[in-house]
Amino acid sequence: MSIRFLPIFSLILCLLSSSCAYRWGTGTRAVPGGYKSISIPVFKNRSYETGIEVYFTNALLQEFQRSKVAYVVDDELSEVRIEGEILDVRYLPGAKRIYKDPAVPYLPLDSVIATEYTILLTTKVRVIRRSDNIEVWSGRFDGERTYEAPKVTIAGLNSVDPLYNQSARRQYIEGLATDLMVEAHNRMTESF
Repeated sequence: MSIRFLPIFSLILCLLSSSCAYRWGTGTRAVPGGYKSISIPVFKNRSYETGIEVYFTNALLQEFQRSKVAYVVDDELSEVRIEGEILDVRYLPGAKRIYKDPAVPYLPLDSVIATEYTILLTTKVRVIRRSDNIEVWSGRFDGERTYEAPKVTIAGLNSVDPLYNQSARRQYIEGLATDLMVEAHNRMTESF
């Protein structure tokens, strides 16, 4: 090693060997209370959108299986239960377009059509100690996604399709579930 690199090498070695509070990597993650066995029952759904509770339950299960922070077991064998609740799902039409063009003969003049919808979703996740049913941790998670509405053009070739709209809603709710449960897992298991 040449002499001109010796001061730089010494500085790097000194910084790496110092005992400060900073650590390399993500650090240690744990369920609040340090519990190692958890159960995740199916989310409760308080919204009018039926069947979406499965998306949230599966997304949270997948995050814990991926991270290996705790083992997912049957409820009777777990130390804590992670309960989820879908509080609200709302759909807001947006980016409205008013047709005033007489060249569009299939729509009445001054027709208003939403060209996109925004999904607003609110969930709550709680960690409950099974031995005494005490809440150890809780968090509320809000998310939103926007998707393009079905198009109206020439009648017969492309019209408003309620199946597309329902399919798009489900697809974006599933994506929101994944995003919100990643956030829930990360906030729940972060160490301070």
